[in-house]
Amino acid sequence: MKLAIMQPYFIPYIGYFQLINWVDQFIIYDDIQYTKKGWVNRNRVLVNSNDAYITLPLKKDSDYADIKDRYLAESWDSDRKKIINRIIENYRGAPYFEETYPLIEKILLFENNNLFKFLLQSLTLILNHLNIHTPIIISSTLGIDKTLKSQDKVIAICKNMEASDYVNPIGGISLYDKDHFSDQNISLHFLKTEIIQYQQFGNTFVPSLSIIDMLMFNSIENVISMINEKHDII
Repeated sequence: MKLAIMQPYFIPYIGYFQLINWVDQFIIYDDIQYTKKGWVNRNRVLVNSNDAYITLPLKKDSDYADIKDRYLAESWDSDRKKIINRIIENYRGAPYFEETYPLIEKILLFENNNLFKFLLQSLTLILNHLNIHTPIIISSTLGIDKTLKSQDKVIAICKNMEASDYVNPIGGISLYDKDHFSDQNISLHFLKTEIIQYQQFGNTFVPSLSIIDMLMFNSIENVISMINEKHDII
């Protein structure tokens, strides 16, 4: 059984969905510390042919709080209107705006202000839209030692799930040791997303944006094809 484990991200890029699509089961972390300046509560979209951030504002809380214990700020009602307007203004001329905008609106109008529940709901909606049906398991439901960190935590989850293969994005290649996984009878693999280009509004392509951008400029059939094909496993 092939397994992947990731933090939840706010409307992530295609590589996140390639990873989920490639494995048999996907673990999503809720009992992991929220980190600033990552992708948990922000991502990038196209604005005037350049990249710009859209961000979920968070209530002030302990720097050590887990993702499941963080909440959206009281300003979220007004901030989400700004995000919606930004998407409308910058993508309404895109060829697949009419097909994609209802999905984005449904994500952003979700009424639960818990950060993890908001992110899980948005991920579930996008996966359904992409016809990806990999089971999603919440990490806090697993009976593992909560004090474990990094590689040891991943291996513990793999053993708990009886996984034979663990797949990680290529960015983690320096964090994990294939021999250490092999000693635990687990094969370690890395997924590398190929360079993908498509026609945006401008002449210069802006890469690695949120899946929002890809869905605005490509048919759902083409996006699914790119998820299935445009990556390498090493």
